[in-house]
Amino acid sequence: MGDSRYDRTQIPEESKAERSAAFGEILHSYTKEEAILEAQRCLQCQMPFCVQACPITQDCRGYISLIAQDKFDEAAVLTLRDNPLASVLCKTCYHYCEEDCVMGAKGLPIAIRHLKRAALELGNSSLLFVASAPKNERVAVIGGGPAGLMAAWELGVRGYGVTVYEEQPFLGGQVDTIPKYHLSGDELDTDLGRFKNLDVTFRTGQKAGVDFTPESLLKDGYLAVYVAVGASDPRALGIPGEQLPGVFSAIQVLLAMNKGAQPLLGREGRKVVVVGGGDVALDAARSAARMPRADVTVVYRKAKADMPAGEEEVEGGEIEGVQFLFQRTPLRIVGTTQVTGLVVQTVAPGPVDATGKPNLVPVPGSEETIACDTVIVAVGETSDVAGLPAELNLSLTTHPWPQGRKEDWMTDIEGVFASGGKSVVYAMAAGTAAANAIDAYIARKKGRPVVLRPDPFGAPERAPPPVGYGGPSWHL
Repeated sequence: MGDSRYDRTQIPEESKAERSAAFGEILHSYTKEEAILEAQRCLQCQMPFCVQACPITQDCRGYISLIAQDKFDEAAVLTLRDNPLASVLCKTCYHYCEEDCVMGAKGLPIAIRHLKRAALELGNSSLLFVASAPKNERVAVIGGGPAGLMAAWELGVRGYGVTVYEEQPFLGGQVDTIPKYHLSGDELDTDLGRFKNLDVTFRTGQKAGVDFTPESLLKDGYLAVYVAVGASDPRALGIPGEQLPGVFSAIQVLLAMNKGAQPLLGREGRKVVVVGGGDVALDAARSAARMPRADVTVVYRKAKADMPAGEEEVEGGEIEGVQFLFQRTPLRIVGTTQVTGLVVQTVAPGPVDATGKPNLVPVPGSEETIACDTVIVAVGETSDVAGLPAELNLSLTTHPWPQGRKEDWMTDIEGVFASGGKSVVYAMAAGTAAANAIDAYIARKKGRPVVLRPDPFGAPERAPPPVGYGGPSWHL
């Protein structure tokens, strides 16, 4: 007989028929009994590989231990102590922690992300963050996505006054593109509600280069500016026909669906092709598949094993009827007044390049046309830096988000910092590191020592990190 410790407590979820017909959440909460049972599987490793794998060094080992003891209120506090966007992350994080869980070597890793959700939903998470003594010093944050919000929280808890400037009429950035079958829609509001007593102000509908510049913010009295605009502009395919009606970017589609415009839901029986193989492509495909009588195909230029999308997303798409065509590259979109098809060509691995990876070479005579009336392009994003001055000398070569070139991510304009991250939680980690750098920069200018961020719930002293912990939250 197998060891039951390696069998995960089943997470309740919608059936195939139910999940494919609507945008309701697929995964449901553990009951208290289920959460305790799952938490008791944890070995409480002396060296917490799960914690080390987390970009924000979330103390998952700690809150799992508390849940195992039926201490859900304490688990909620511990979860929120280093994670102000926990209501969002407990449903959407890519759970890097689970990838490094030692239980995964012989069975299934602990359901760490789902236990975070149990801590918040079964414990008392109706808490408000507490700021330390006001410093009467202000910092501006450009961008209201995960990086900007995390930096605002880190600085607000330290006693800074923070103003977040966001171009869109809403906050969230990457969060706003997450389909409602993952997030019901009010999780970010719940998280931001805990900011109530911090000196953090949100100003939406404010665009850099139009309503302000980083230099003007410094002249207005802000001691530092953090540029956290992320990567929100979709990349184009660069093929003929891309301007035809019926061609959308995945970001455009996902935002519209979440905000109620729903350009793809106006007619039944759509034949949709999604070009791309990442998580955004799968989000778009799975969202389109929820349209009545929709036929959805994902076209990806490499093999299935090479898809950057998470296994959970790919399996979800397969369950929900999404079809996949691998090793196909798009050549042109056909149609006159409307998309009627996508011409693709089979590609195969060829000679390796300088990095040791094989180049993809076209297979002669392999062109085919996929009949469709909608093409969704999901081949990555880039940053909109049009409103940011060239004097910042931002780095855009390695990452799609703008980043300062100095070690602490300061740009070439003193006091202006810039960074971002590849996912919500990585962006949050970037926001923490930027806030730490900004705090250290202002402390040097004011001639005061740099100290750890205080406890966000007002405890007199912040406990030192347990053995084996380390990461952005614990850096000065």
